[in-house]
Amino acid sequence: MFYLILLAIAVLGVLMCLFQMRNHPKGLYILFFAEMWERFSFYGMRALLVLYLTKHFLFEREEAYGIYGAYTTLVYITPVIGGVLADRYLGQRKAVLIGASLLVLGHLGMAIEGAPVTDPAYRDATVLNIFYLSLAFIIAGVGFLKANISAIVGELYDKADERRDGAFTIFYVGINLGAFAGALGAGYLGETFGWAYGFGLAGLGMLAGLIVFIRGKSLLGGAGEPPDPAKLTAPAFAGLSPQTLIYIGTILATLLIWLMVRDQAVVNIALAIAGAIVVGYIIYRSVFTLKQRERNRVFAAMLLISVQVLFWALFEQAGSSLTIFTDESVDRNIFGQEIKTSVFQSLNAMYIVVLGPIFAAAWVWLGKRGLDPSAPMKFGLGVVQLGLGFLILVWGANAAGAGLTPVIFIFLIYLLHTTGELCLSPVGLSAMTRLSTPNMVGLIMGTWFLASGAGNAAAAMIAKMTAADGGGTQQVMTVYSNVGWMAILVGIGLMVVSPLIAKAMHLDTLDEDNKAYEAQ
Repeated sequence: MFYLILLAIAVLGVLMCLFQMRNHPKGLYILFFAEMWERFSFYGMRALLVLYLTKHFLFEREEAYGIYGAYTTLVYITPVIGGVLADRYLGQRKAVLIGASLLVLGHLGMAIEGAPVTDPAYRDATVLNIFYLSLAFIIAGVGFLKANISAIVGELYDKADERRDGAFTIFYVGINLGAFAGALGAGYLGETFGWAYGFGLAGLGMLAGLIVFIRGKSLLGGAGEPPDPAKLTAPAFAGLSPQTLIYIGTILATLLIWLMVRDQAVVNIALAIAGAIVVGYIIYRSVFTLKQRERNRVFAAMLLISVQVLFWALFEQAGSSLTIFTDESVDRNIFGQEIKTSVFQSLNAMYIVVLGPIFAAAWVWLGKRGLDPSAPMKFGLGVVQLGLGFLILVWGANAAGAGLTPVIFIFLIYLLHTTGELCLSPVGLSAMTRLSTPNMVGLIMGTWFLASGAGNAAAAMIAKMTAADGGGTQQVMTVYSNVGWMAILVGIGLMVVSPLIAKAMHLDTLDEDNKAYEAQ
């Protein structure tokens, strides 16, 4: 019964999205379904990853959280590089095709699991290295795909188009429809019939996403084309074209990631270096090459990007500490049936599928009446709701005492985290494409995901804190209470200063400045 209810909700969400998209460019349909299948594969694998590490390879929790944190951090570092390469050479379309192909290889490689480990001292080194290599392919693939497919969505609309926030919210629902189905389908298969079945289904989902994008790219018009096709294939270095050099560099980078993904400390160093270089470069370009209004917009974008670090540090407990807490400390019986732990990771996506179209319509409705909250105000609201989610779970666990936490509190924490996410993430994607200058869109989008990487690195540290002193319920709830109150205070502070940030965005002159840029 529970699974049938989830399926009905997913169908309802698709119908609501199709209804919302009737007044949008046809290219949005292609990007919606391509990203839906990509997220099906990514979140199907994500739902199983920590459980796979702790139950199949017998990693200790802190080790598993470290690998998970290194993986999710690298997933968000590489889009910076993919965004820059698309801006300068490849164009967003070709970058998405390269990324999708790498993702197919990575997700299918995850299906090679080997025999279950019975003694951590005797893990099969070959299988473990195939596992790390598969993660490396996925990380490299996301680097090419993630920022660039979002940038293509932005190219379908004028910067002053009132449909932009709604379009990104609809696109975001597509992301989460895939995440919902992936966590539900791949997670259930993996836990019930074997890890290889779950990971294999995720790989097939990515293949479907690649096919959708290839067959429907003609509907994108001129969006995502290379900035200079002749430059892409002309000899540039040692007789090799930029395109060939990018392919060679991708192979070498994938091998480097294969070595890095097993060591979170090394990844964190790489993150700090990448962050310093990227932020420094953006500041340099903003100060020395942009006019005042354009510079202010980029600085406003950077401030919003920084909020992401806190948001995802807390939100991404869902894939690590919250999954283990749900597995060990929650009464998962619903309608007389014990629900698999991984299935609960589909709740966030399920809520977005249902609520996303409602939020999209609400932003448009408020915008037409001059009542739409500014992006900084929405960010503040999102962070407050994130904190409230943790505090409600803490209250429920404490009320249960020594018994298992009622499952309703898992539903509630995911609900509040989802409404917070809908106030921040799709709005942020829209704001990044709006606030950046045309020749910096890929770079700014990559920086957006780099901040998500920093958040995931911090998330791994917080998860390890929950595992300290045996990682009992009381330890987990102490950490969750502290971070919950911190999020509420930061969110309120952001709401207070939001008018100042909104003023620096100069939204009233966006169309004028964009036309002036195009005329140059």
